[in-house]
Amino acid sequence: MNLTLKVWRQKHVQSSGGFQSYEAKGVLEDMSFLEMLDVVNEGLIERGQDPIAFDSDCREGICGMCSLVINGVPHGGNRGTASCQLHMRHFRDGETITIEPWRAKAFPIVKDLVTNRTAFDRIIQAGGFVSISTGGTPDGNAIPVPKTTADSSMDAAACIGCGACVAACKNASAMLFVSAKVSHLNLLPQGKAEKDRRALSMVAQMDAEGFGNCTVTGSCEAVCPKEISLSFITKMNRDYGIATLKGK
Repeated sequence: MNLTLKVWRQKHVQSSGGFQSYEAKGVLEDMSFLEMLDVVNEGLIERGQDPIAFDSDCREGICGMCSLVINGVPHGGNRGTASCQLHMRHFRDGETITIEPWRAKAFPIVKDLVTNRTAFDRIIQAGGFVSISTGGTPDGNAIPVPKTTADSSMDAAACIGCGACVAACKNASAMLFVSAKVSHLNLLPQGKAEKDRRALSMVAQMDAEGFGNCTVTGSCEAVCPKEISLSFITKMNRDYGIATLKGK
């Protein structure tokens, strides 16, 4: 198939950017979206032009690096799918595809489609860990955890920190990401000792990074490649409220 790409090009955060059009010819329907961009970049390099800058790493929907807004929807809108897992068979021959970076104050553009998402790293550093010394590795059944609790914790831990929730939210809120990172530790016995401090610290850091407030539109859950539930936002709000009342 042959496609037209309208790609956001921007040299750096201080420069003004704009859309440029490129032809993607001979695209195979079994290619992933990133493989298609690789082919386009090969052509640009052959012609002595600057290739399109975009992030990628594992290309297996695990690392969360493939941060692209495709036709106005983070990751392209195929439910439970990251950009690297989106295949070209979901597009039509002759279609025009618009590709943009995440749009959020807390995610400044580095170049073209690449954004700086170290704000997420600083939120994790504020409390997304268990610092209590537990000694050696305990036996698997040494700390009983109800299956429903373990399952819920694992569902939250599935978050890959891609930032699609922020890109989709009209307020650029990071509540889905933060609630997943808070909840997956707060649910488990090992994380309960720091439960209050974790909720307060990570929410405070989220606010300091400049993310917006959550108005529960559900757009974050709709585009999340791991389908993280809005229920984790409710849980984090409860943990945060309790910690605030305790004055931790």
